[in-house]
Order: sequence, then C-alpha cells, then structure tokens
Amino acid sequence: MYELEYSMPSSVNDAVAEIKKSSEAKYLAGGMTLIPTLKARLSSADMLVDLKGANLSNVSVSSSEIVIGSMTRHCDVASSSEVLSSLPALAKLAGGIGDHMVRNCGTIGGSLANNDPAACYPSAVLALDATIITNERAITAEDFFVGMFETALNENEIITEVKFPIPEKASYIKFPNPASRYAMVGVFIAKKANGVAVAVTGAGENGVFRCSEIENALNSSFNVGSIDNVEISPDGLNNAIHASGSYRANLIKEMAKRALNEMI
Repeated sequence: MYELEYSMPSSVNDAVAEIKKSSEAKYLAGGMTLIPTLKARLSSADMLVDLKGANLSNVSVSSSEIVIGSMTRHCDVASSSEVLSSLPALAKLAGGIGDHMVRNCGTIGGSLANNDPAACYPSAVLALDATIITNERAITAEDFFVGMFETALNENEIITEVKFPIPEKASYIKFPNPASRYAMVGVFIAKKANGVAVAVTGAGENGVFRCSEIENALNSSFNVGSIDNVEISPDGLNNAIHASGSYRANLIKEMAKRALNEMI
C-alpha cells in the first residue's frame, strides 16, 4: 500500500477545505468501493478525507417524506423503525445490499456518489423522485444520474442528505449475483398519487433507468397481468459474463412481477 495522508474533519465545511489541499485527495464514506480500487491501483489518492466525523448520519420522517443523512449506513436504514413503518421497501432494499460487513460499513451517500450501475439505491432514488441535497444545492433524481459511474456532482461537492417522498405503495426486488450480491437486475416500483414509476438497476449499459414500457402498462391497469404482453428490448442492456442483454430483459419483467405481487 502506498503512503497517503488521512484526515477526519468535524464538519462539511472543514471537509471541503481539506479536500482542496490536494488535487489527488478523495472523500472517504464507507470505503466499500474506494478502498478496493486503491488497493488494486485502479484509483489513486494522496489524501483521504473521512466524512465519518462530519455529523451526516441520521434518519428523520415526516408525514410526506423520509430524510436520510448521507453517512447513514445500510444496516441503519434497514433496521430503522421509522423507515420500516413508512417505507418498508427502502428498508428491505438496504437490508439486501452486499453482506453484513458491507451493510455495516457502506453508506447511502457513498453508494449514490459512486453510482455503480449494479447498485440498489439508485433505483429507489429514481423511482421515488428523491432529491439529493449537497453542500451546494438540491439535485433531482432525474438530473443526478448522468451515466455509468457518473453523476451531476461537481468537484469537491458533498452529498449531505437524501429526501425520499413517501409513496402510496412501493416494492423492490432484485436478482442478485450469487457472489457479490450486486443486482444483476433490480426493479423498484413506486405507486404514487401522480402515477406509477418503475426504475431498473443492474441491467442498463449506462446505469439506472426508468422503464417506460412497464410504467405505461401499470398506469393503464395496475395488476401483474398487465405486464404479460410488455416487450422489453435487449438494446442498451448489459451483455456480460453473468447474463446477456436478452436474459436481463426477461429478468426485468420477472422482477417487476415479483415486486407487484408484494404490492397487490
């Protein structure tokens, strides 16, 4: 392991000040992606700015939304009584990420900032029209995800919290890779006052996306049978060693049906 400096500031402002000291400095959230890439020399840094001390871990719930601090761990979202009662689909999603070690270290902000195309949280953020709050601005889910491993975050910008509107109903089902537990395909369905939203992770070449074909079918008739005649094109879906685009297209329909069965 090469030498690097380490800092754990006590506020967001101090963290920004620390990161600006070096062009090679990086923020450290849970470290579930950053540390392995540093060890494998796929990434480099001369300073890590740990956000653990910046007071960004919290969960609060009102009648209309759930607000989760960016450094809140997956296990804390999964076990939160407030999340379990207000939006159980989100608690279930968090409880199915990786293994217990990943859930005890990984954070929602770190997951979103990395925007891994097989991560679970982006599907919930996109389907629920969540808002990502940073130290500089508020970013809508539609604008936040730019492409594979890419987001709208500016250099040195820090996610501070995520605001999830509470839907009428929601469900998340994924088909996990048996080794990594990443989603080969994950489908989050949210039934809201203004219609049904369906977001898919793990399948797209450019990361998470809304599935308009299933949305249109469910907005016409909210039942499992309405998906039967939906055709999902494999174009734009990942063709990888674990699953072809055609197989993932079939998984999108199957995971959507399983999610609906939980909701109806």
